[in-house]
Amino acid sequence: MKDTAKDAGQDTAAAGARPVKPLGVAVVGAGYWGPNLVRNFQSSPEFRLRWLCDLNVDRARQVLGGYSTVQATSDLRAVLADPAVDAVAVATPAGTHLDVALAALRAGKHVLVEKPLAATYEDGLRLVTEAEKRDLTLMCDHTYCYTPAAVRIREMVRSGELGEIQFFDSVRINLGLVQKDVDVLWDLAPHDLSVLDFILPDTVRPVAVAAHGADPIGAGQSCVSYLTLQLNTGAIAHVHVNWLSPVKVRTTMVGGSKRTLVWDDLNPAQRIAVYDRGVELTAPQEIGEAERRDMLVSYRSGDMVAPAIGEKEALRSMVDEFASAVRTGRRPLTDGRSGLQLLDILEAASRSLEFRGAVVGLRTGH
Repeated sequence: MKDTAKDAGQDTAAAGARPVKPLGVAVVGAGYWGPNLVRNFQSSPEFRLRWLCDLNVDRARQVLGGYSTVQATSDLRAVLADPAVDAVAVATPAGTHLDVALAALRAGKHVLVEKPLAATYEDGLRLVTEAEKRDLTLMCDHTYCYTPAAVRIREMVRSGELGEIQFFDSVRINLGLVQKDVDVLWDLAPHDLSVLDFILPDTVRPVAVAAHGADPIGAGQSCVSYLTLQLNTGAIAHVHVNWLSPVKVRTTMVGGSKRTLVWDDLNPAQRIAVYDRGVELTAPQEIGEAERRDMLVSYRSGDMVAPAIGEKEALRSMVDEFASAVRTGRRPLTDGRSGLQLLDILEAASRSLEFRGAVVGLRTGH
């Protein structure tokens, strides 16, 4: 796929030219996430929603409402045969992502897939390979990456404002919902892992993972888990996920050599705080080891700044990014390969859990 440097918005028609025609889009899946995609595609001038496909046609009609001109169907083949459909958004269970997305790609459609990209790394790789072979956009709906806070953090990290990244620490805990088919890692950690991938500079990546988990209530899978990733720079990333916490916490800390940032997603009045505080080492001196330990460490205690963060629905920003990527041919910010890395980490974490926290190398880390 072409990887141009065009920014979102540069794909609009030039002054005096005819308006750009909206992209025809179909949503497959009218369950939990499908209605959110329907609402955002319908409100976007970049798209025209043409189909809502679900095995339960009555449910699809209910989502669309009685006065909608969008067609409801249970026939995916009819959707993919429609030349007016340029793109397909897949919001079906993860186990069906491969079949639905692969059929859409082979029909020449650009594809947006709800997380995770697929049920396994191998399935995800098939989708990425197919999209690249056909020069089609394959994008993952990593919604948290498109929150105004995450976008601002990405800008600060990649501009060097925080300095070199030294650590990443994220906590996502609450009471329930305990899932029957996946453990807490697969349920909650994708949010934090996708944000980590989103904000890191292109030269920084995870290379290995270790995971520990516990099932104190006998649910049959881990309900509490701690995930540690080694980065190729020597830095460390840590994610704590928990279904059993009596309180809800959504915090992420990004520590840099210049500043440290704290994102509290549950504090709308101050989502981001940037601290000019940290630990520094002075230049080595020709002294003994005992004196070196005392003299090389210094502490910096500066100001805390809370930058203003605008409010915009993350899903709408994600839809805008999908449109821009399709029109320009550039890679979306959360492309198929970012979804593939997420699957790589989750599968490695599952293997680590089986071997009681053993360090497992990543396929995409080299």
